[in-house]
Amino acid sequence: MTRETADLTEDETLAIPAIAAVPEDLEDMALEDDYGLAPEYVEMVIDAADRGDSERLRELLGALHPADVADLMGFLTADYREEVIEHLNPEDLAEVLSELDTNLREEVLESVPSATLAKALEELDSDDAADVIDDLEDDKRGEVLAAMPDAERAAIETTLSYGDETAGRLMQREVLAAPQFWTVGQTIDHVRSAGDELPELFFDVYIVDPSYKPVGGAPISRLLRAPRETLLADLMEPVTEIPVTMDQEDVAFIFDKYHLISAPVVDTGGRLVGQITVDDVVGVIQEEAEEDILALAGGSDAGRDAGVIDIVRSRLPWLLLNLVTEAVAVSAIAFFQDEIAKLVALAVLMPIVSSLGGNAGTQTLAVAVRALAARELSSANAWRVIRREATVGAVNGVTLALVMGFATFIFYHNQPHAFRLAIVVGLALVANIVTAAIGGILAPLALEKMGRDPAVSSSVFVTFLTDFMGFFAVLTIAALILL
Repeated sequence: MTRETADLTEDETLAIPAIAAVPEDLEDMALEDDYGLAPEYVEMVIDAADRGDSERLRELLGALHPADVADLMGFLTADYREEVIEHLNPEDLAEVLSELDTNLREEVLESVPSATLAKALEELDSDDAADVIDDLEDDKRGEVLAAMPDAERAAIETTLSYGDETAGRLMQREVLAAPQFWTVGQTIDHVRSAGDELPELFFDVYIVDPSYKPVGGAPISRLLRAPRETLLADLMEPVTEIPVTMDQEDVAFIFDKYHLISAPVVDTGGRLVGQITVDDVVGVIQEEAEEDILALAGGSDAGRDAGVIDIVRSRLPWLLLNLVTEAVAVSAIAFFQDEIAKLVALAVLMPIVSSLGGNAGTQTLAVAVRALAARELSSANAWRVIRREATVGAVNGVTLALVMGFATFIFYHNQPHAFRLAIVVGLALVANIVTAAIGGILAPLALEKMGRDPAVSSSVFVTFLTDFMGFFAVLTIAALILL
């Protein structure tokens, strides 16, 4: 069914079979067991849009959480996305925009009028609103900010003044703070009277001194159980302060290490300027994990709707770099081409040795990058980890050498040099897998020491190392033993 359906006559439209009758409980049928959108539900949304049935479309969208609507947008074409946006109220639109993938959000924002967008962003906390504003073109950003109330605009502009991927960008400026001399009763009364001035979600009351520096915090759960006359100073606990300039990856590490639900953010003078909550950190953890996975593979996330050119642009540079490193690696083959001509079996066995070394290096590299990200690997224990991985590589290498050597002897048993050929392959495997294990640890350690992201560049170096060593070890040992 296509968009042209909306132009058909009433009789022609009635003649088109419906996809399915919409069940009473739309929410239950919209999501599958893994909380992904059901394909049938997506078809119903498309069908309602094709028929121009605004009432049905609003009913279908109303059954979804804003995060699920954002997920739905990824399954729709640009025309359908534009129609869905038109049927969302400002509050839902704001939540959907904050949940959208960056690539999709940039496209959707172009179709939303500035006045509508400004009204929608007023419904968001400052951190989410700033995140959306940051994706706008400069001209439209100015229009949207100009249409917003002064307080909201100032909060967003302040947030945008901080560097990308810092605590200042991650934090929300709305925060519940109170002086030490307040009682529980005064604090509760303040929460009830402040209303919209407070963050939509908060877990702690931050107790501040006269210079607005945090001196402690009181969890809401503890506050509500205390008598009204209790002083906040008697309830407060130490808090972990987050500098406004801290990298978001470090923030996520602190939240994970100390099991935080929220934390105050302070400026260079130590004054309270905002808070970070666990829902923001979950997004950071997922984002950083996706970046590391894609970086290890030598690619980037071009998005579900990315065109061929965008995908090629994200992957081709790494493939070209890999082409250069592979050309250097196979130079070992060119150097020993006369030996290969004398014993063709070497050409058959070299790729096996190289491939096994590459796989071993990838295993070690993945473990090393994860350990660096989790702060489990540093100069304090680097040599112990290197020795451990070298030992593991030696054990694996010897085991594989015995298996591969036996297989080589059986396969070439009719040839006079079968036993020596098996020894060549076995020794080369041990050398390459030990090299892969050591390289898989040293490469990311060295890159981090140089201030580079180990997830981005390590795989290229490790692949080059194992390929070169695989070829070189086989041919060098063969030249010494066989030829």
